[in-house]
Amino acid sequence: DKLGFGHSTNNGFPGEAEGKLVGYEQWRPIERATLAFGYGLSSSALQLARAYGAIANDGIVQEISLVREERHVEGDRVMSTAIAKQIRAMLQGVVSPVGTAPRAQIHGYSVAGKTGTVKKAIAGGYSEDKYLGIFAGMAPASNPKLVLVVVIDEPKAGDYYGGLVAAPVFSRIMAGALRLMNVAPDDIKTSSVLAMLGRGTP
Repeated sequence: DKLGFGHSTNNGFPGEAEGKLVGYEQWRPIERATLAFGYGLSSSALQLARAYGAIANDGIVQEISLVREERHVEGDRVMSTAIAKQIRAMLQGVVSPVGTAPRAQIHGYSVAGKTGTVKKAIAGGYSEDKYLGIFAGMAPASNPKLVLVVVIDEPKAGDYYGGLVAAPVFSRIMAGALRLMNVAPDDIKTSSVLAMLGRGTP
């Protein structure tokens, strides 16, 4: 709730859905289980980006704006700096060679993020054959400057897992954005490994 799930981001864009998150005091054992792997709630990509922004920003959640503003906004602390750093460290493991999203790696930069693969919600439940492939992450993980959420709606290429369809898109978009913003590389080891594997981002 503190991260904004179930609430509008108040970004000024008409038609935004608030999403749904039942208050924790109403969670039954089944909700605790399903929420642990991403079911039982709904959110927009923008809400997810705001939550990841808090993790990237050492536990402080900021207002969302579609227009760049020069004014400084303090934001609200929703977790300690130590907890935010611990979460970032865990999310880096997802992008490691043994994680679920090595395809999110970026030549020369550390990345922290999480995959998501969900069945699409339909009237009365969830579809059996339509999926959303998701990857949400930040870079550089050592000192995040950007957060990005990629959602692939009903992937058509056969694969539908977030680590397979959304993570590579994240890698390409984030790599380009980091270059445009002149963010210095922070991970020489990743750069060298990807170069040896021939998987450097073009």
